[in-house]
Order: sequence, then structure tokens, then C-alpha cells
Amino acid sequence: MKVSVIQPYYSFDGKDNDKCYSEMVKLLDSCDSENGIIVLPEYSDVPSDLIKEEEYFGSIEKYNADIMQRAKNTAIRCNSIVFVNCAEKTEKGWANVTHAIDRNGNEVGKYFKAHPAPSEVRPSAQGGYGLDVSYSYEFSQPYVVEIDGIRFGFMTCYDFYFYENFATLARQNIDVIIGCSHQRTDTHEALSIINRFLCYNTNAYLLRSSVSLGKDSKICGCSCIIAPSGEVLVDMKSEVGVGSADIDISKKYYKQAGYKGALKSHYEYIEEGRRPWLYRNGGASVVVFDKFMPYPRLCAHRGFSTVAPENTMPAFGSAIALGAKEIEFDLWETKDGEIVSCHDLTLERVSNGKGVLTEKTLDELKQLDFGCNFSEKFKGLSIVTFEEILQKFAGRVIMNVHVKTLSDHYNEQAMKKIVSLIRKYDCEKHVYFMISHDGVIKQFKQYAPDIAMCVGHLDERPWEIVERAIEMKCEKVQLFKPYFNQETVDKAHANGIKCNVFFADEIDEAKKYIEMGIDTILTNDYLKISTALNLK
Repeated sequence: MKVSVIQPYYSFDGKDNDKCYSEMVKLLDSCDSENGIIVLPEYSDVPSDLIKEEEYFGSIEKYNADIMQRAKNTAIRCNSIVFVNCAEKTEKGWANVTHAIDRNGNEVGKYFKAHPAPSEVRPSAQGGYGLDVSYSYEFSQPYVVEIDGIRFGFMTCYDFYFYENFATLARQNIDVIIGCSHQRTDTHEALSIINRFLCYNTNAYLLRSSVSLGKDSKICGCSCIIAPSGEVLVDMKSEVGVGSADIDISKKYYKQAGYKGALKSHYEYIEEGRRPWLYRNGGASVVVFDKFMPYPRLCAHRGFSTVAPENTMPAFGSAIALGAKEIEFDLWETKDGEIVSCHDLTLERVSNGKGVLTEKTLDELKQLDFGCNFSEKFKGLSIVTFEEILQKFAGRVIMNVHVKTLSDHYNEQAMKKIVSLIRKYDCEKHVYFMISHDGVIKQFKQYAPDIAMCVGHLDERPWEIVERAIEMKCEKVQLFKPYFNQETVDKAHANGIKCNVFFADEIDEAKKYIEMGIDTILTNDYLKISTALNLK
């Protein structure tokens, strides 16, 4: 089968937009009935660099319907399968979509770019285009469409950089990957490495269509056709035109799977030895980051602490199993520098021990029973370390991490240990710190500025919590009854600060907080409140 990729010229001068579009159309029109598959580049309805929002969307409005119709006409005229990337209007705006068109000119598939680029995500006020990317925060397996017995997978531009997705794509047993792309900052050498690596890992052909930045450019371009073995059949580098090759779709690449091993694809060989627990968080069990998790939401205070002992694995696990988007727990440093979860500084209420928690070593604390005071059913529970919580739940829930301290300075080594554990379990974007003392807030903000901070209640300044958050550039406040009102919430929101409230275990009170615009309600009775408010 003859397959073709189209590489038009791309100008950084928006005045060339019409000319670039006309030249791309001429390339499309030059395709004939020998072409079995034709691929056009990313944003075929924005064929030049248009920075201003009105020009960018003006080009989409002008060319979107036209390029779609031309692609359909070409599919019929050439008896070809055509793939064209252009914007798609959704209920929430425009999205980056690759459209699959069969030989009869029917649209039979739509691939929504899995990894929208930062410029596509950012709103116009921040210099982006504010596309609809809402779909990208929900789990979905790689999109596959089958046409004429050929299984097509997809990658669009930024998608090519997410190598962790290659193995997932390989599992779909695809034959051809359609890559509508720009990648305007990568060298030809880098693009070749990425593209060949993709094919070798997925055992699929790649048909990648990009744009040329000019014949002398050493970046971008590289529209290509690559075999499953990684063999480059076509690499257009910065050439303008149509690149074509004859390929055998059924031809896969199999190698000896290890010394004296059977013939297998590279993916099959790798699967035999895969150890997913060694790698970073991934997959459907990982929730979206705190920044993107919808509001309003409930936070299970100390876990589901009305059915299991607070700050224990049963309390955390039961809340998460019931759908909690967020859990809260408290951290103290032990005498020997370990980090454990417990609310009280003293041990009498929460365990069968006595004395001050911070004056005990972890080994001494592990000898105590942290379940028997709650119920005989939980007799034998040990205190839980921060690392044990992360080992089980990192990436599975948003964590409101209350760092407990008695002074305005925190042990630097303990702070570094807390942050290093968060980084170890790859959940910087799934946690935020809740700290009350300003000095400690500043310590953590300076050491780990990428981890969000929630300002907690201070007895000596109960009504100044929002002002403190503004001053220290914190992302959240945790309001404490009764030291807040509607004015407090409104002022926080006006400054881009999210509002937690501690706490609500009664339905009417929780509903009142929702009406006030509270973003996150802490509750000890997660099931009752989540059911009443439908905030699972």
C-alpha cells in the first residue's frame, strides 16, 4: 500500500496564513488514486504562527470547515483513508482533534489530543488559547479506530514526548500510528530518535505529518514514514512536499526475546520482565492533580474517622474506597527523626500508651496499640508512618497534609524528609501542606515552592488568615469556626485563594458552607455528608 505524508511550509509571519493554506491545499490536491493513506499536519486550519487570539480563532473559523470538506473530497477522489488534524467545536470551546475519514468520505473516528500542550491549556489572559482540554483529566485507554481491517492509533505533537504511554499504546495491537504534529523546537536528530523509538516499542508503522520551517531549518519538519523495526522509509527533514512509501501493513518486527529466546515483538519481550511497582504513578488508579480536581469537594478529616480510628490506614482506606477525593492527616516527628501520623501530641487518647509522642522513638511507638481505644475490633493497630501512607495511597487521593508544630520554626531535617518522601512517591501535585505557624509556612514555601500551601488558624490572629495567605503567596486557607464569614470567603476568592473549612459533620451546616462558596469541607462523617451533598 502506498502511504503519504504532507509537509507544507509554515510561516512565523501571520500575514502568510492564506498563502500557507493555499500551498498546503495544492499538496493535498496533488495526491492521486495510488495513495492508500494520506496524513495532513497538526492544525491544518491554522497554517501559520498566529499569536493573537482573535487571529488564531479567526483562522479556525475561516478554514476549519473548508479543510474538512477538502479532506473528505480527497478521500473519495483518491479512494484513500485521510487523516486531518483541525479544531473541533465542543460545548466548552475548541479542541485539538485528528479526524479519520474513510474512502467514502465519511468521518469514522476522532482522536482528541491526549496531552494538550501548555499553550493550549493556558487561558488567553495568560498567553494561551484556552482550548477545551476537560476530557484530558479523565481516564481513557489509547484511542483506536479500525478502518478496512487496519488498526490505527494516534499521537499528536506533544503526545510524542510521553514515553510512558508507548507501552500502553502497544497493548492495543495497532498497525499504524497517525502522528499529526508540529514540534517546532526539536532538531531533526531528536525527532528521528523519538519517532524510531516509538515504532520499535509499539511494533507499528508511523505516518507522521509535520510542517517545514524553511529548507535550511534544522528543527521541526521531519514528516516521516517509519517501519516497526525502526527503519526510516521516508524522512522529509525540512523539504516541502509529499513524502510517500509502499508499505506492507501486515509486516511486523520480531526479534529473539533474549538469548536463545523465541521470536517476539520488543513490547512482548519487555512485558515478560516488567516491574510496574518500581516506576512512577500511572494509570486509571491515579486521580487528577489537586490543581485540577473539581470543587466543591469533601475532605475526610483524619480519614473516615467515625468508622475507624483516626489517622490510621483503615480510616484512610475506607474514605478512599467510598470515593473521597481528599483526605486529611497530621504529621509529627518522632524522637529519632521519623515522621508519623497522629493528631495529638500526647498518647493517652489515641493509644494505650502514655506521655508525649515526640519524646518516643518510632520503635517505641510501634509497640503501642492505636486501635483499642476506638473499638475492640481495631485492637492491634500500629501507628502509621508518612511513608506507609504514601506507599499505599500516593496518587490515589488528594492529601491535606497537616504538619504539626509547637513553634514558629520546624526541624530542617524533618522538613527535608517530608518533602523527599513526597518526591520519592511522585505525588508533589497530589498533596498540599496545611500549616498554622507563619515561620514554618515560609520555611516550607522556600524549600519546596512547587508544593501547594494552605494557611491554618492562629489563635492570636484568628481573623487575619486571608491576609496572611496573600502576604505569603499561599494557595489555600483552612478556615476555623467561627472565625470567618462571607466576606472572608469572598476576599480569598478575589485573590485566587481556595477555602477549606474545618469542619462540618451535620448536613445543614455542610449545605450552608456550599452556599457560601466554600471549596473544601472537612468532615469526620464522610459517607453521611457526601451522600447528602452528592459530592462523592
